[in-house]
Amino acid sequence: MIFAAGLGTRLKPYTETMPKALVPVAGIPMLEILIKHLLKNGINEILINVHHFAAQVTEFLKLNNNFGANITISNEEDLLLDTGGGLKKAAWFFNDQQPFLVHNVDVISDIDYKEMFDFHNSNKALATLAVSNRTTSRYFLFDNQIQLCGWENMKTGEIRMARADSQNLTRFAFSGIHIIDPAIFNFMDRDGKFSIVDTYLGLASSHKIIGFKHNPENWVDMGKPEELQKAEIILKKLYLE
Repeated sequence: MIFAAGLGTRLKPYTETMPKALVPVAGIPMLEILIKHLLKNGINEILINVHHFAAQVTEFLKLNNNFGANITISNEEDLLLDTGGGLKKAAWFFNDQQPFLVHNVDVISDIDYKEMFDFHNSNKALATLAVSNRTTSRYFLFDNQIQLCGWENMKTGEIRMARADSQNLTRFAFSGIHIIDPAIFNFMDRDGKFSIVDTYLGLASSHKIIGFKHNPENWVDMGKPEELQKAEIILKKLYLE
């Protein structure tokens, strides 16, 4: 699943006339970059959620014949559902009982998806979150077994603990890439708009939500204007070679 429904407020003025997913990096729309990267890694069954300028996304895909992928659209034009609500709306798509990848449209990296899937399966996790040791404003908190124990907002000082007795916690920044077992839908009892972070924190005390550490050097959030230059360098290095 590609999360592509966001308003892209950080990328204004670009997103005043187009969806974030179609903002170009090195002349290539973010969505095209990610779809081609997924295809290169053997992933061709893709669901994309849309909201902001949704028709532009669907028309772009149509004009490019979905880049050869099998693409399904999850339309959130009536209500932007956030990551948790958007995922729950798409639950029907993941009906084969197999873990699946969830990827923010504005993230590029050199994360090895196969290695991450193997890590997820060997740990029998409900969800595996790609994380790295880098500076950000919000962190997931993990114990020595890299199991999720809490969340911290550095700007507000808010801390939310999922495991109250946890000790020796380490902060890791979330990288916008998850692998999720479809069993998670059995525990998503909220409807409408909500964050997947709330779901993870609610489940972490009783289920295995783990972190997959990766090198932050070849990772970038293309949704930040100040990161677009770095994104172009990484794009040319990793995706256009």
